[in-house]
Amino acid sequence: MLKILLLVSAFNSLTQRVYCFLKENGHQVSVQFSIDDETMENTVKEFEPEIIFSPYLIKKVPKAIWQKVPVIIIHPGHLGDRGASSLDWAVFNDEPTWGVTALQANDEMDAGDIWATKNFEMRKSSKASHYRSEVSDIALSLVEEVLEKFKNSDFTPISQTSLNDVHNSLTQKSRYIDWNEDKVIDIMRKINSSDSHPGVKDEILGVECYLYGVHKEATLRGKPKEILAKRDGAICLGCVDGAVWISHLKEPSKFKLPATYVLKQKLRGVKEVRIPLYVKPDLETFKEITFEKVGRVGYIGFDFYNGAMSSKQCIRLKYAVETLSEEVDILVLKGGENFFSNGIHLTILEDSKKQGEDGWSNINAMNNLVKSILFCDKVTVASFGTNAGAGGVFLGLACDFVVARESIVLNPHYKTMGLSGSEYHSYSFPKRVGQTLANEILDEALPIGTKKANKIGMIDKVFPSDDYGKKLKEFCEELLSDEDEYYDFLDEKSDRLEKDEKLIHNCKENELKKMHPEFWDSTSEFHKLRADFVYKVCPIKTSERLICTSFQ
Repeated sequence: MLKILLLVSAFNSLTQRVYCFLKENGHQVSVQFSIDDETMENTVKEFEPEIIFSPYLIKKVPKAIWQKVPVIIIHPGHLGDRGASSLDWAVFNDEPTWGVTALQANDEMDAGDIWATKNFEMRKSSKASHYRSEVSDIALSLVEEVLEKFKNSDFTPISQTSLNDVHNSLTQKSRYIDWNEDKVIDIMRKINSSDSHPGVKDEILGVECYLYGVHKEATLRGKPKEILAKRDGAICLGCVDGAVWISHLKEPSKFKLPATYVLKQKLRGVKEVRIPLYVKPDLETFKEITFEKVGRVGYIGFDFYNGAMSSKQCIRLKYAVETLSEEVDILVLKGGENFFSNGIHLTILEDSKKQGEDGWSNINAMNNLVKSILFCDKVTVASFGTNAGAGGVFLGLACDFVVARESIVLNPHYKTMGLSGSEYHSYSFPKRVGQTLANEILDEALPIGTKKANKIGMIDKVFPSDDYGKKLKEFCEELLSDEDEYYDFLDEKSDRLEKDEKLIHNCKENELKKMHPEFWDSTSEFHKLRADFVYKVCPIKTSERLICTSFQ
């Protein structure tokens, strides 16, 4: 066991994955935010880590630290890449392959000795998608490799004898979209390289804003930058050779919202071009709910931006679950490309002039969705192929079976947002892990990796990343392999739900009783914490929950 410090700028998704991995493998782990040099240096002096990892760090490591303790930077770039915006440039330049490198901090940016590196094939997707998938998966493997080498006294990291120049940050000037010249492929490349931060600066209908969430449109056509349609919060804009959908906009000094929430009355007269409740995954348009049937198994995807689910999105997904369960024997909930789900929609609530009312509507819509899953008369499977948080975790735990990709992270708690939570968690969570452990996890408010989640019974199976889709399909087929067992399971499920119906109802009612003042009381902690979250207010100190208890 090693004493390991995570020196980071934020406890982001990659940092959480590394944190969970290290904890699951028995290491003593503490986290320190890069507040200022003095704070960082004092933490290192007091905690005395044997090695430091920086999965996400935008500040320079003080010399007093890296001269004393090995500091391993996880850089989202291939061997020799140096500078900021590395992954932005990779997507922007349409690189066929990219990489992740573990290098030791020194006095120059990304110039330290190399401990490990690995490349991957790029997809046609956003920077955020690559970061949360390939980059994060490889980063974990590099951390594991570094630890093995660290234990080996004969190992010497490789010096970068010939340094490449430090590339510049990718500026808004480079990201700029010329709607009269740029083709669809160029517009998608520019926005994808900027999503989820910083976005592409533009002006839509006289509103200065940043663009996010781009999707290619197959059939609609119009003049360049003409708004051709709107759908479920997104807008469709004409291009010189086609059209694209933009799902989210952000005005300067504000926060991201669905595009129609920003443009509001300026969209008067723009048609709402609807599509069916669910469509095939390969349809080229803006879509949030997809469905694919393979034999007797149905796979329902719900790709809501950043995993946030508004009242309307919850209602649509509920109808989809109820409708599609009639067509299959097993219904698999897959979530989206970047997140499974993160629960209620915090940015829409922050934007609302009726925050109590809209928050209450949102949590009740979420509960109605979860109830439709709990009481589904077919076998349900939650597929945590991507990260999930808060109510999104308990949405998945409402299913009969829960499987996960090995390197994802779950945050089964509400406390950091000042909420007690609902989504029937007080029924589904103790049913899996026991009341005592459920209470501990909710109170600790820490991320949980799949190894631990599987060990405590929170999830049923963990599959490797490289063949996750295949293993998921095989798991579902196995559930159908014995007809008698399948129908016996449904009979037992029906009996249990009938017996527990009153308990389930009471659990939900008690949850809502606690949540009511959290939404409606203007002095509720939820309102401040939500505002800090959506405006991305930087912390002034490291949260106590992230500091190693023995160190505290």
